[in-house]
Amino acid sequence: MRQSDLKSFLDEKVDQFNRPDFIENDPIQIPHQFSRREDIEIAGFFTAVLAWGQRATIINKSKQLMTLMDDAPFEFMVNHNDVDLNRFDFFTHRTFNNTDCLYFIHVLSKLYRSGRSLEDLFLPDENAAHIESGLVRFHQLFFSEEDFPKRTKKHIATPARNSACKRLNMFLRWMVRTDSKGVDFGIWERISPAQLICPCDLHVERVARKLRLIIRKQLDWNAALELTANLRLFDQDDPVKYDFALFGLGVEEKY
Repeated sequence: MRQSDLKSFLDEKVDQFNRPDFIENDPIQIPHQFSRREDIEIAGFFTAVLAWGQRATIINKSKQLMTLMDDAPFEFMVNHNDVDLNRFDFFTHRTFNNTDCLYFIHVLSKLYRSGRSLEDLFLPDENAAHIESGLVRFHQLFFSEEDFPKRTKKHIATPARNSACKRLNMFLRWMVRTDSKGVDFGIWERISPAQLICPCDLHVERVARKLRLIIRKQLDWNAALELTANLRLFDQDDPVKYDFALFGLGVEEKY
């Protein structure tokens, strides 16, 4: 397929899938339950971290976690006491367990009680072409607490280990991208959509390989960079909008 034809095809699919009815069956519905900026980013972060497996299960587990936070995650982060943490003793999703959950709450509580935001931790180097340095810094800062649980590291990926960082890149798309469609939030303005890297789940990878947008054999950080570089040829300012097209083709149309 010629590049111009592929661009037209993908642009059409972006318009088809990047619309409000996408929210109903996607984990992004969880942060869409909130209107406060801090609630959106906390709910989005936990939902992205839990994004393993079937979408229905991810949604149900994320709803359960928000319920444990009284459906007010920011207020919970800044005002909970030690007794409140007992309610998380039996929360699990796949390999994410109560130890991991409590460490996440500890880090986020400390962050928000200091008056800072999650966005502060993801900021890339000045004039960086993409978000890699921000993801590396986030991982370092998140695990800078003394005696953090070693097991919890597996839940936060980093390009420093050549991970494709699918879930974090998805979270960043939710927070950073902005358009008139109402799916992504665009509440973070210190990171540019042009700096984002496309989330590479199995559906996106399969379609991208079929369209020759990924040639690299391994699905790793370099493959995510390769995909995004090819998508930039279609829109250098917002390459990750094509995540809607690739994901929709893979999941909805079994392309």
